[in-house]
Amino acid sequence: MAQRAVWVIRHEPGTPPCGSVRFSRRYPTVEKRASILNRASYVPIPEDGPFLRALLFELRLLDDDETFMQSRDSCSHVNKTSVYGLPVGGEELWPVVAFLQNNMIYACVPLVEQALCPRPPLISISGISQGLELLFGIQDFLSSGQKNDTDLNTKLSQLPDLLLQTCPFGTLLDANLQNVLDNVSLTSVTQPQKQPAWRAGTYKGKPQVSISITEKIKSMQYGKQDIADTWQVVGVVTCKCDLEGVMPNVTVSLNLPTNGSPLQDILAHPCVTSLDSAILTSSSVDGMDDSAFSGPYKFPFIPPLESFNLCYYTSQVPVPPILGFYQIKEEDTHLKITVNLKLHESVKNSFELCEAHIPFYNRGPITHLEYKVSFGQLEVFREKGLLVWIIGQKFPKSMEINLSGTVTFGGRSSEKQPLDPICIGGTAYLKLHFRILDYTLTGCYADQHSVQVFASGKPKISTHRKLISSDYYIWNSKAPAPVTYGSLLL
Repeated sequence: MAQRAVWVIRHEPGTPPCGSVRFSRRYPTVEKRASILNRASYVPIPEDGPFLRALLFELRLLDDDETFMQSRDSCSHVNKTSVYGLPVGGEELWPVVAFLQNNMIYACVPLVEQALCPRPPLISISGISQGLELLFGIQDFLSSGQKNDTDLNTKLSQLPDLLLQTCPFGTLLDANLQNVLDNVSLTSVTQPQKQPAWRAGTYKGKPQVSISITEKIKSMQYGKQDIADTWQVVGVVTCKCDLEGVMPNVTVSLNLPTNGSPLQDILAHPCVTSLDSAILTSSSVDGMDDSAFSGPYKFPFIPPLESFNLCYYTSQVPVPPILGFYQIKEEDTHLKITVNLKLHESVKNSFELCEAHIPFYNRGPITHLEYKVSFGQLEVFREKGLLVWIIGQKFPKSMEINLSGTVTFGGRSSEKQPLDPICIGGTAYLKLHFRILDYTLTGCYADQHSVQVFASGKPKISTHRKLISSDYYIWNSKAPAPVTYGSLLL
């Protein structure tokens, strides 16, 4: 459970390298262990320059990165984690834990205490979870109270000394760097209370609790009577509890309105101390019935110091928020498209973002377009073969909008595009992107007055919620049903 190296990188689009290494730290003793334990599969840590280029390439953050790469962009290499393999000097450096947040990239290379061939499962590598905890701690430290670049530079200059105390020899002792900076000593082993493993230190400062509910709606709509449309809500409750004491206790209650859709398949963070059996047994496999548990869903827990996901859930709502119809007709050298979108009357008609993307990736650049739109505006990205229908912040009073038009294409360059027959015939689709603040499709909410906190001081409690589209596809109804790849549905 150690780290070979740690980096903090600023993403700088528009500059020649597209980024700069603001901080890096290597642990030679851990690197020596890696060379012994990994044996023939050992790949040394590269210098900052090659590492920066390889990481930006893997994260698709290079300005001129438009070429399809089979090793990175193929459907067989869908990455659902923050763990990557970087091509370095003809070899692959793995595992590299990295994520982008507010134009800052946080990365580390955990020690794998075994050979890397065959590649071991991620769950067996304890250094990955420790590396994520360290990176989240660095992120919280750099982002808290930061107002300008001067504040950032000051905190970056403090990182070397802080990591000497919080992560000596690459082994994480305390993820709360601010605590160390404020000279708050770690909990003594002689204290009467046993501190949980996920709370590696104590907080000192103004008490506050933040609760955020984010729901993502996934949908596949075919516009066919013989093929059923599918949709599902996936939710996550994120908490950040800044509370003093060794073991502060918090209870968060999730509530539903009278007509809300019950939460199912609930997975709770290990810090949750107890759960009602009805919450644990509510499963989407069993289907919906009148006896389904509809809350309140209470989660008592001892919070970690960093921001964490309190629980995940799914839900089967009666209808998708936006019903769509999409049809393509091929006529000689052009296409005729027809789109109809209807917002369900129960959905909040106030969007932070609402767009419909219509791609034609394998037909060459768009040379001519004639269209009629009943609402919003249409933008054309000719070289990319993409139409973007910007709907705006509200649907009209009728809740229904239409788009029709004729699209003509130029010659297709096979060298710059993959040969996969996507966006043609049965694989032609429209993808919706929307976001609604202060709203969830299930109706789930956390009442700040029902949050119970057992700690010193009266904390400030804030709650937020939002609905985001995720893999929201409307397929060409004129063609046979496309293959529904797992990466689109899961």
